[in-house]
Amino acid sequence: MKAMVLRKTNTIEKLPLIYTEILKPEPQQNEIRIKIRTCGVCHTDLHEIEGDLPTKKLNLVPGHEIIGIVDKCGINVENFSNGDRVGVPWLYSACGTCKYCKRGQENLCDNAKFTGYNVNGGYAEYMVVSSNFAYKIPLIFSDAEAAPLMCAGVIGYRSIRLSQIKPGETLGLFGFGASAHIVIQIALYWKCKVFVFTRSKNHQEHARKLGASWVGTSKDNPPRKIDSAISFVPSGLIIHDILRVLDKGGTLAINAIHLTDIPAIQWNLLYYERQIISVANTTRQDAIEFLKLAGEIPIKIEVQTYNLKDANKALQDLKNSKFNGAAVLLIEEK
Repeated sequence: MKAMVLRKTNTIEKLPLIYTEILKPEPQQNEIRIKIRTCGVCHTDLHEIEGDLPTKKLNLVPGHEIIGIVDKCGINVENFSNGDRVGVPWLYSACGTCKYCKRGQENLCDNAKFTGYNVNGGYAEYMVVSSNFAYKIPLIFSDAEAAPLMCAGVIGYRSIRLSQIKPGETLGLFGFGASAHIVIQIALYWKCKVFVFTRSKNHQEHARKLGASWVGTSKDNPPRKIDSAISFVPSGLIIHDILRVLDKGGTLAINAIHLTDIPAIQWNLLYYERQIISVANTTRQDAIEFLKLAGEIPIKIEVQTYNLKDANKALQDLKNSKFNGAAVLLIEEK
């Protein structure tokens, strides 16, 4: 099968992904094989490829926002059949027996594996996964629209829940890429006001079109302080700016798998029971709840599409904020 393979980490400008042929995987017991139709392009992919995250596997096929059709089932698969359309997110597997799994925090499992990181992912024509870690996709979404739901959407949903925002309150979004353009729609559906902080003029205009009550940069003063915040920015420097506009008792959820160091925080910025929480991976329950909600709203996904062999270009454009919404690879037919 055709795939984009990472053999050595490097800056995306050096085109580190190689378009090549590798063996088509075979499903084992309890696994399904998926003929991939689309795969989203995520900032986590960029952090893996450029070496910001510790390398877990080389000769790696990245990608963890996967939409495709089940084309082969392993022994004992009962919840899917050939022809079913499914999605695969970041969480590839969890042990199910550790203390974290037993208390519903499989996202923290020490033995968890992640799609396109520990195991081959979706920048390819096929992949295999346990049938217990794949999800049926609401029919309302096309293949391209559905791909970003599997990470940008699911992690965005977990982030907005952890931010503790309540109906009628004001949520601040810092950075406005794929995940934020989904989160704003959830917040508005929950009757919240949304302030968006981003340097990109294109992203500012996109936020306005999606219903933001105010837009500016992290250095600007919004009309009033925000009740909760979500940061999608991989720089720890922005945390001071967020706390400056976060109201008493507010929560900042940091949606970033990679973050530069946060400079020392003055006590007055954190005082009055403000709190900071990191958002680490997602659970299967997050995916189940979010996909149901996404279909109810329904979420409108803006996508920029690329062919599989152009994955390096898609990641370059992502790094340089060349598009609104999400980038999605279209997997070519054999």
